[in-house]
Amino acid sequence: MTEPTRSRRVTRVTLDLADDAPVYVISVAAELSGMHPQTLRQYDRLGLVSPGRTGGGGRRYSLRDIEQLREVSRLSQEEGVSLAGVRRILELENQVDALRGRLAELTEQLATVTAEAAVQERERTRGDYRRAYLPARLEDTATFAVWRPVRREPGR
Repeated sequence: MTEPTRSRRVTRVTLDLADDAPVYVISVAAELSGMHPQTLRQYDRLGLVSPGRTGGGGRRYSLRDIEQLREVSRLSQEEGVSLAGVRRILELENQVDALRGRLAELTEQLATVTAEAAVQERERTRGDYRRAYLPARLEDTATFAVWRPVRREPGR
C-alpha cells in the first residue's frame, strides 16, 4: 500500500525592503561582502560603515551598508587607499549625494515658481490690450511720440 501523497502548499513572501533597511546580521553581511566578521566590527569602530543596531546592541546591516563595505574593500585592496583616505572619500561621496538631492529640490521649486509666475502674468494681462502689449510706464520705452490733431478751419 502506498501512502496518499500530501501536497504542500508553498507560500512565498516577497518583502519590498528599502536599500537602507537594516536586516542582515553580521555573519550574513560578512559573507555577502566577502569579508571576515571581525573586519566589519573594525570598520564599525573606525566609523567607515555604521550599521543599524537592535535593541540589544546587535549590528544589523542593510544592502546599502553591504555595498559600502564592498567599496571600502575595493578602495583599500585594489586601489591601495589608506583607511583614513577611504573615510574621506566616503564623506565626500555623501556630501555629493546630499548636494544632488538639494539641487533636485531647488530645481523642482524653481519650476513650480516659474509656472506660478507665468499663470499670474497671464491672469494679470488677460483681456487687457494695453497691459499685454504696451509698457506699464513711459520710462520703459526709449522714445515715444505725441500726436496732436491739427485743427483746420472750415472751408480751407
